[in-house]
Amino acid sequence: MENQYYTSEELNVKNRAFLSGDAVKVSFFIRNGKLIMDEECYFFLMASMRKMRMNIPLSYTLEFFQSLFVRDIIEEKGITNGIINFLVFRNTDGITLSKSSVSYYYEILETSDILSVHERSLEMDLIKEINVNNNLLSNIRVHSPENIFGEIYAQENDLDDVIFLNPNKRIARASSGNLLFLEGDVIKIPKPTEGAYISPLMENFITFLHKNNLADIQEHEIIAFESQKAEEILLISDEKGIFSVGKIRNKTFTNTRFLELLKSWRGSF
Repeated sequence: MENQYYTSEELNVKNRAFLSGDAVKVSFFIRNGKLIMDEECYFFLMASMRKMRMNIPLSYTLEFFQSLFVRDIIEEKGITNGIINFLVFRNTDGITLSKSSVSYYYEILETSDILSVHERSLEMDLIKEINVNNNLLSNIRVHSPENIFGEIYAQENDLDDVIFLNPNKRIARASSGNLLFLEGDVIKIPKPTEGAYISPLMENFITFLHKNNLADIQEHEIIAFESQKAEEILLISDEKGIFSVGKIRNKTFTNTRFLELLKSWRGSF
């Protein structure tokens, strides 16, 4: 579909998102004509803005975002399934940066069911030329030249995405989201302290699995070799959706078990 975007005011190039990457991004989700996980996504937005020392407007309530998205996207545009990639950036109208106002920009990626895995499996590989950090800001979606480098690297090497390591040479995440490694009934995910993203979409999925005893969820420090030991690998991207990983180097993966778990998850909504 044609890209559809909305802004809080007229955009111009003299803004800190364009000039400095001074912005945070959080996704919201529409499924069957309704917002889902909106509370989790909202609190993640507030936490991300606080980490970037942004001045949060009093109007930025959960009800404000619910009304905004329902009115402009679901009712006016008639979009029933999609991802809202919402970006807040800092203006330069305050005495200090922390006192400056903020503006927003968001665009809609119309999709099929956000809780379903994409049909095509991904081919990935580890990238060793650069790594990603594992500090306070590594867990939120802020400007990341590593992601840009990784995306270009993947294109030039006929890959769909790359797996980033952290400075300790352990798996952090992919350029577009988080990785889940299935071995038997155990799902291993990199710890947030390893450089993984905080993801409301993934958190909802693994919380459901844990509460219903469908899998043993374990946060780990995962060395690169363990990507070859997994039976199945899932990529969950708040920005793009859910994907099975079909191949890493010469190792191929199935997705049967993850498809069953995702089906149970969808049935809970």
